[in-house]
Amino acid sequence: MAMPEKRYLLTPGPTPVPPQVLAAMAAPVEHHRGPDFKQLFGRCLARLREVFRTEGEVLVFTASGTGAMESAIANLCSPGDRVVVPSAGHFGERWAALAEAYGCEVSGLAYAWGETPAPDDLEARLRELGGATAVLLTQSETSTGVVCDVEALARVAKAAGALVVVDAVSSLAAVPLEVDGWGVDVAISGSQKALMTPPGLAFASVSNAAWAATERSTSPRYYFDWGRTRRAQQKPQSPFTPAVPIVAGLDVALGLLLEDGLESAFAHHARLGRACREGVKGMGLELFSPDEDRSAVVTAVKVPEGIDGRELVLEIRDRFGVTLAGGQGRLEGKIVRIGHIGWFDVFDIATALAALELALHGAGAEIERGVAVTRALDVYAGARV
Repeated sequence: MAMPEKRYLLTPGPTPVPPQVLAAMAAPVEHHRGPDFKQLFGRCLARLREVFRTEGEVLVFTASGTGAMESAIANLCSPGDRVVVPSAGHFGERWAALAEAYGCEVSGLAYAWGETPAPDDLEARLRELGGATAVLLTQSETSTGVVCDVEALARVAKAAGALVVVDAVSSLAAVPLEVDGWGVDVAISGSQKALMTPPGLAFASVSNAAWAATERSTSPRYYFDWGRTRRAQQKPQSPFTPAVPIVAGLDVALGLLLEDGLESAFAHHARLGRACREGVKGMGLELFSPDEDRSAVVTAVKVPEGIDGRELVLEIRDRFGVTLAGGQGRLEGKIVRIGHIGWFDVFDIATALAALELALHGAGAEIERGVAVTRALDVYAGARV
């Protein structure tokens, strides 16, 4: 009998799941209206507030992160409301598309993919427009590897009287996000990124100002109605049947995160990102994502001239069992993305770099061989390069 092939998941989402989380999900399914699940769900809600760093409520939906993003538009905005969207990648464009679907007047603040939105630009646009109902931000633009300065952007938006809504789907628990401390009105996230849980749950933290805005919104909503969700969670339960096994896994994952401390998670992700970037540079490749510690979610690498990034990603998966992410949208075929959020360690980074090196060499790329893994391990250990 052939040995089963070993697989490595090294994308920015979904991410690998710890065995303790998988074990919790394999337990017999609880009835979602029963006392045991209510206790479990209530503990999850309390732990989510700690991770979001908010005293406000965190709403839970059985959906992808995009579902929670849509819930923000539906509950905060009315048709004709002006929203400003600083966009520098695929997920910034998703914010704009969602707002347009609900009839909002979308004022884009467009950047080239790979650039970082600047607070001064946002301030000028809001001044030019005379304000906006909301500013829709993307903290971690996983299509490019850019992590923006939410604290500075939120300060500008709040000064202009706008609600601050942040896509933190891939950034929550990976890089710092102070929801209350930075004046973020709504932060969106999902279970399948740095929270080390399979896909299926989405979250939205809601400030008092955001709750007030829901009273003015005339957009239709039902499943994603924040008021309905809030009333159910006060019991505590979900208004509709939740993904019970995923909630059980999330409870364990949140416990692991909080036991070690969020600051420890932030530092760990920064070290992994630093190691990955140095390994890529050691190979002689060019980074697409910024070479800075804040860029700790995903490392985006430019594919050498003459090589198709789509074929490269497939070759790495099929030949070595290593799943990396390709480029999205206009970057398809041009970059490869290595994720390093959640349940990762430096040996995962070494595996990704080794597989990338072997596949590029096999494709005839001129790269420096035998350097990347050593450089990454040295940098992770704190050595200067």
